Amino acid sequence: MARNSRADRRPSEVMLVAGEASGDARGAELVRNLRQRDPSVEFFGMGGADLRQAGMRVVYDVARVASVGFSELFGNLRHIWRAYRALRRQLVQGRPSLLILIDFPEFNMRLARIARRHGISVLYYISPQIWAWRRYRVRQIAASVDAMAVVFPFEADLYKAVGVGAVSFVGHPLVDVVKPDQDRRTSLRAAGLDDGKLTVAIMPGSRRKEVATLLGPMLEAARELKREQDVQFLLIRASTIERSELEREVADSPVEVRVVEGDTYNMLAAADFVWVASGTATLEAGLLGKPMVITYRLSPLSYWLGRLLIRVDHIGMVNIIAGERIVPELIQKDVTADRILAETKRMLQPEVNRAVVRKLEAVRERLGPPGAPGRVADLAMSLLARSSTRASR
Repeated sequence: MARNSRADRRPSEVMLVAGEASGDARGAELVRNLRQRDPSVEFFGMGGADLRQAGMRVVYDVARVASVGFSELFGNLRHIWRAYRALRRQLVQGRPSLLILIDFPEFNMRLARIARRHGISVLYYISPQIWAWRRYRVRQIAASVDAMAVVFPFEADLYKAVGVGAVSFVGHPLVDVVKPDQDRRTSLRAAGLDDGKLTVAIMPGSRRKEVATLLGPMLEAARELKREQDVQFLLIRASTIERSELEREVADSPVEVRVVEGDTYNMLAAADFVWVASGTATLEAGLLGKPMVITYRLSPLSYWLGRLLIRVDHIGMVNIIAGERIVPELIQKDVTADRILAETKRMLQPEVNRAVVRKLEAVRERLGPPGAPGRVADLAMSLLARSSTRASR
């Protein structure tokens, strides 16, 4: 008697799709937590260095699809289309027991719909930011996923308000990982820097376009600040950016900028101030209580489209969570060396600095207790068990 093909396949195959550097890191945490619960689980999908290290078979590398804005997306469509076709084929032919999607909404929602048509369970981790734009998508998401693990408390309220029941606020995964494991002196000396100097960390982004548009003004600001104060600079490399690219940029700077990698949170914790591209890094700096200047620059077309579609008062996550502008945001034409310098000098004033640090502590409290990856892993295990039960019938 022929056996059912769904019953024949392994019940512990998971496809995971992360679309950028931060998703790669969050996915790796989740994979490790799942393997603690069931070492037999096998993973494949889209990711980068972190997910590879965690043991996932990478079908398509995330660095090849990362984009910044709407018009930048068009220039990268060839890689995005190739990634989509490769993952769609793996999803349909491999028929995993569970599809885990991390952020990257436009791409991942298409995969979710395919999974739903083929009876594959879907867990969405780190919700699409429907609270910022296209809120009508909430019902589309509800129709395509089996469970949602959201990382901000207001997201759970938003989904539940429209009747989405399978949504859990799991807390933010960065609460677990954004913490130093050595003191400032040790970190700076390991990087060849002076622990007695004012230290500014430069984080120009995890996408090539971000680095191309933001690093220049940051380096100019570094030159001007160096003329006024005894200060040193370190540049923290994102895993999706080649070190050689950054070193070429800083080589022409009249100010020495030390490129560091592989020790992000120790180096960020050792800094006194941060110049940062809008994105996950703003939250990392905020969790470490670091005053910062947030920068954000897109092509004119991307920015114009974004202004039409996005409905938020702030772009930086620390400001969004706080509900107020606790750190400055420099957008588009305001991303200049002069503005970066002026905001930095203002925020380095002792009273302003202390007030910002207090408000960043409040932001941390709102992100929930540690343990988010474990709570998501528990959700995933329950979906795997359900899938296994269905397959055995």
